Amino acid sequence: MDLKNHSKKIILITSGQPSLNPRLVKEADALVSAGYTVTVIYTYWNDWGDRFTKSLLLAKKWNAICAGGHPVKNPPVYFMSKFIHKLAKWGFGKLHFNFFAETAISRGACLLVHEAKKHKADLYIGHNLGALPATVKAAQKYKAKCGFDIEDLHRHEVSDDTNSIPYKTAKYLEDKYFKGLDYLTASSPQIAHAYEHLYPYKKPLTILNVFPKSLLTEQRIFNNCGPTRLFWFSQTLGSNRGLDDIIKALKFLKTEDFELHLLGDIASYSSQQFIADALTGIKNVIFHGPIPPDDIVGLASQFDIGLALEPGFSTNNKLALSNKLFTYLQAGLAIIVSDTIAQRCFMEENPEVGKIYQKDDIQSLVTILADYQLNRELLFTTCKASLKLGREKLNWENESLKFLALVDGVLNEN
Repeated sequence: MDLKNHSKKIILITSGQPSLNPRLVKEADALVSAGYTVTVIYTYWNDWGDRFTKSLLLAKKWNAICAGGHPVKNPPVYFMSKFIHKLAKWGFGKLHFNFFAETAISRGACLLVHEAKKHKADLYIGHNLGALPATVKAAQKYKAKCGFDIEDLHRHEVSDDTNSIPYKTAKYLEDKYFKGLDYLTASSPQIAHAYEHLYPYKKPLTILNVFPKSLLTEQRIFNNCGPTRLFWFSQTLGSNRGLDDIIKALKFLKTEDFELHLLGDIASYSSQQFIADALTGIKNVIFHGPIPPDDIVGLASQFDIGLALEPGFSTNNKLALSNKLFTYLQAGLAIIVSDTIAQRCFMEENPEVGKIYQKDDIQSLVTILADYQLNRELLFTTCKASLKLGREKLNWENESLKFLALVDGVLNEN
């Protein structure tokens, strides 16, 4: 612990739950280890995230406050905020009043502002666009510093339609509040560059979505027989996430030669419909329900190939480096990625950890899968290369030094 930071207070704000935002959790942990007093203000998002957040917080040295109500613990506030959120979305979309944007961005956005302004701190850090107004307004109230983490190119997160409500909402909030920030961090070099182009007076620092070395798999077990085990995960299962490509590819291969392991929430209607329609006829598909984020690397280490099959449906999707890719490194998996801009750049810099396939050419994915299935020595060598990269370079121990140096510089500048 750095004693010079002991009196400094930092508040992190998110419009989701900590268990659904590993990036925020890593920052909070790093700040506590550096000697800062840390509080996280968040809002309820879903039930399984709520369960995992409860267990997560038991092991943390930072405080957490749930704002915006809860469907069980504080239903009046929760359901009122849902009603206000829907009303604001209608008002912004139909009446085009910018006044509604700050409430339309997320269910608990206005209540995050109310809660954040109750807590005096030296630095406020926002995660997710719904937390941006609260971050800047709380900092302005106490004449404190503030920063924001841009994990996505938010205005192009849903689509590239500049007439869409999500685009207009994100653009309005960024235009209004970014000028009040003392720093920006970004999750990929490409997203950092995109925001620097939009706001030349800002120079976002890239902090990669890597994970601590403590989660690293110790060693790989050589899978020299049996099916090649494929792994993909997300918060929910569904279309437009790249799964369509792997399903099409497996139909060209002997399905008994592969196992497809999918981790995610399958409770929603859209997920169940996707499973019923898209996975018909595919054998050896194993589903895994949601688990705490820190357990994903351990589960992934049981498999051989990690799938980062981003479809590139929006500019953001083309420029993002997802949690998937870095999770696979820590788990020691060979990685197959689609040729989005950010993933292609990553694989060109680190060709030893996997292969790229062309999104519009399923046969290229089929060829890669067949090669790994037939050449187990290549598969094993690639897995070991992933572990090595995660151990020596792409880990949170390295990235956190950049983050802590940034925070220290912001807090100590005149």
